[in-house]
Amino acid sequence: MSKRTTGEAIVDTLIANGVDTVFGLPGAQTYPLFDALCRRRDVIRTIGARHEQTLAFMAFGYARSTGRLGVYAPVPGPGMLNTTAAMCTAYGACAPTLCITGEVPSDFRGKGRGHLHELPDQLGILQRLTRYARHIEHPQDAPAAVNAAIAAAMSARQGPAALSVCWDTLGESADMGPCGPANAPTAPDPDPAQVARCARLIREARRPMIFTGSGAQHAAAAVQALAERVRAPVVGFRGGRGIVGQDRPLGLDMAAAWHLWGEVDLIIGIGTRLEIPFMRWGSMMKAHRALPGRKLIRIDIDPAEMGKLDTEGPLVADAETGARALVAALDANGYAANGDPAEIVQAKKRSAVEIRRVQPQMDYLDVIREVLPRDGFLVEELSQAGFTSNFGWPVYEPRTYVSCGYQGTLGFGFPTALGVKVAHPDRAVVSITGDGGFMFAMPELCTAVQYGIGTVTIVFDNAAFENVRRDQQQRFAGREIGARLLNPDFHDLARTFGVEAHRVDSPAALRPALQRALASRGPALIHVRIPPGTEVSPWPFIMPNS
Repeated sequence: MSKRTTGEAIVDTLIANGVDTVFGLPGAQTYPLFDALCRRRDVIRTIGARHEQTLAFMAFGYARSTGRLGVYAPVPGPGMLNTTAAMCTAYGACAPTLCITGEVPSDFRGKGRGHLHELPDQLGILQRLTRYARHIEHPQDAPAAVNAAIAAAMSARQGPAALSVCWDTLGESADMGPCGPANAPTAPDPDPAQVARCARLIREARRPMIFTGSGAQHAAAAVQALAERVRAPVVGFRGGRGIVGQDRPLGLDMAAAWHLWGEVDLIIGIGTRLEIPFMRWGSMMKAHRALPGRKLIRIDIDPAEMGKLDTEGPLVADAETGARALVAALDANGYAANGDPAEIVQAKKRSAVEIRRVQPQMDYLDVIREVLPRDGFLVEELSQAGFTSNFGWPVYEPRTYVSCGYQGTLGFGFPTALGVKVAHPDRAVVSITGDGGFMFAMPELCTAVQYGIGTVTIVFDNAAFENVRRDQQQRFAGREIGARLLNPDFHDLARTFGVEAHRVDSPAALRPALQRALASRGPALIHVRIPPGTEVSPWPFIMPNS
């Protein structure tokens, strides 16, 4: 037994769970936590930011690119609220993050007196935005609370968790034993009857297609084995990309997969909400529960998912164990695959030609792909280049394409890329962002310089929220409102922060600039000037039925 403050117990428990980084901004209510972090900085580092939202997005990027827990610590009230865009992004993208925040003094909690940073029911707000949220009442409760939050964030369907501690409680001391790691529950074994039913559906199918999501990122080898056994193409959208690399025979982007869709009679969804077939290729306005002529198998660790779509083959299981169980069942029954590899080759060739018309985005993405190492990270953004990358950026390895999932969080890209680079200091990280999205977190150029975070940020400047401008032009008789942007000179702006900066206006000029920026290993910004209104819409390849 030893005497520890609540803050010390929290930090010791994080360390016991292998946490090596906390993204945090200290404030009066959280001083004891940050003092504990300061005294343990030999084993756990603290990285700050200029805005609380960035703390959470850096934790999100850390988690999304590693599969490990991303931890951040804002002040309560408005500080915590500033992180909620990233919190709901982590929820939608199933990224394991942990928010540790303060609260008003314990004697004021729930009294509505208007204490500093007080919110009406902060815990209730957190509970609605996370997989798990808890308030720590006493110092000796801290280790168990931290471990419970980590277990909730990292187990089953992963996502954000949150803890709050009152101002005075955080500095209180109590005798407590060693702070050990969380005991994360193991996923249940697949039900043999469900496995057998799914295997039968596969044996009966003529043209299966596999769709992957964030929940399959850790299961690349098992998904690859199932795809090869079934001889089925594999396609992902946003978080599902890279599980089967596009340089492999069965790995497709959504533009190529669309050409095979008409013949598909069996959908196999692995760790995914199946946004591609049911929304992007179906309807964004109507929640179709069945796709005529096609049957559905779902491998998902969350039992609740099985009731959301008409599913002939529900398989509640972790993506890896579920995929391997199906392979074993097919092997045991002497299954012979029906897929035609030539059809997949032709679909890839056809789409590779068709997507060339999305210019100049495709030419810029080609240059980035050629320069970025195979294991380098691309962090997309809600921008014309970012949308095009959903299908026009070849992804070769799991977790190397970092997206915001279905939340579509404008401005997430640059701060998320900082977190990716913190997690992977020796691997290349490139953020592609539009001028509008970049300005959401532009001051974090200071953070990149201060902490030596060598992210390369490519800002595509078309002086507009281009999707909005295009929609208003085409659908509302050219009546524009709120779509045009007045921007600074991003090249000069970056240099005032001490960031290496380049200015280019063509894909050819991007190549040497990107090579120099990556070689410098420090933070860099490349300002790409795009004449307004010249970009070809990528949406026909993302929503071909629209």
